[in-house]
Amino acid sequence: MIEIKMKGSGATICKVDSDTLEGCDLREANLANADLGGLNLTSAQLDFADLSGANLAGACLEGASLVGADLSGAALTGINLRRVKLTDGTAKGAAILGRCDLHEAELHDADLRHVHLHEANLSHADLNHADLRNASLRAATLAHAQMDRALLIDTDLTKADLSHARLCGAHLNQAKLVKATLDHAILGGPGCHGATLDLANLREASLVGASLVGAAMTDASLRSANLSNADLTDAMLTGASLRAANVEGADFTGVQLASVITDFANFSLARHADIPPYKTNLR
Repeated sequence: MIEIKMKGSGATICKVDSDTLEGCDLREANLANADLGGLNLTSAQLDFADLSGANLAGACLEGASLVGADLSGAALTGINLRRVKLTDGTAKGAAILGRCDLHEAELHDADLRHVHLHEANLSHADLNHADLRNASLRAATLAHAQMDRALLIDTDLTKADLSHARLCGAHLNQAKLVKATLDHAILGGPGCHGATLDLANLREASLVGASLVGAAMTDASLRSANLSNADLTDAMLTGASLRAANVEGADFTGVQLASVITDFANFSLARHADIPPYKTNLR
């Protein structure tokens, strides 16, 4: 018999008639604020369970199923979630990990479609090749995260912190990056295949010192964005809007600006910007 206790008080939440939690069936169980730290939950069935506020630090969740589970505010620091099922690919079956501590979490190749990660701490996390299509990462912390070739198509990254993140070859088509911070993020450059940001919304985003070498940004909105000292060498900006953007010190070597909306951007302070003579309203 295993007793699952509440963190802090130590009160018993539930009892499992087994000598191990490995492979246990806890679907739809109420485990809010449970202390599961360091326990072996390999292949456990936790679909639609309430694990909000739970301590799962150091727990083994390999092969576990958490489809539709609520892990809001749970402690998952450094945990390996690569082989954990967090979604069935639908909005209804996506786990909720809002405000979770996933600092340095291992999520390489993870299926995170539609998963709720708003305000989660994913700093220094490994999200290389992760599938985050339609996921919510609003106001999430992704500073220094590794996100090479991640799928962030239609992902909500509004106000997310992606400073110093590495996004080589990442797909951010139609991603929402309004007021997001990408200062010194790597989205292209030596040894880094350019990211795809076609139709992405980067309005008022901060990209100070970001590397966008060779990035595809067709029809992207960079209105009022801060691109000071960013490297946009050979970036594809066809149809993009840089209206009122701060491009002071930004490098536009090899960038075709003919179809780019440049009104009220400070191109007089940009580097290597070949402005067509018919462009007006420049600063």
